[in-house]
Amino acid sequence: MRNNFFIFTLLVISLFSFSGCASLFKKNDSAKEIERLKGELARCSREKEKEVSSLEKAKEELAQSLQKELGDYKAKLQMTERGLVITFLAEVFFDSGKDQIRSDGKESLKKVAQVLNANVPDSNVAIEGHTDNDPIKHSGWKSNWELSSARALAVLHYFIDEAGIKPERLSANGYGEYKPVASNDTLKGKQQNRRVEIVILPAISKIKAQEQ
Repeated sequence: MRNNFFIFTLLVISLFSFSGCASLFKKNDSAKEIERLKGELARCSREKEKEVSSLEKAKEELAQSLQKELGDYKAKLQMTERGLVITFLAEVFFDSGKDQIRSDGKESLKKVAQVLNANVPDSNVAIEGHTDNDPIKHSGWKSNWELSSARALAVLHYFIDEAGIKPERLSANGYGEYKPVASNDTLKGKQQNRRVEIVILPAISKIKAQEQ
């Protein structure tokens, strides 16, 4: 009986001992995980600061090179949560109802392309076409969806074919009349809604997309 009791006592002591060790390991693992997460957060913060700095520099360069367009209120620069947004009135590039970029419009795009290649070469770029809500009547497009998409694609192809921007950096979308920035009840509002937006995305977004 004494032997059995002795064995039982050893088993109980051992069980408590191992339980304590397991708890200790968990605490150590948790501490290591917290330190790892802190390091990851610090790294992401540094990358974000670096990227914001790059976009701010690109904004300064664009403000210089697009002085005429900005001065004529035909272009606008904005730093947003999405990234740096360059907004052009559609009339800078296109005749009414058309998707062929005029030669003077290409000069404006050339200035943008130079900054994209020199200042933010690791950033992806989204090109977005928008229209007012006037229905298509004479230009032959099925709807404003097609017109806005064709214009976005025209800018994309200019960047690839004539400005040497890598195609994997680019995307194009057409939103038709469905993302207005002004009222379509006035001529000025309609003019503001007919636009092309070039969005320079933070390079950190590109890294996250590749990781996923």
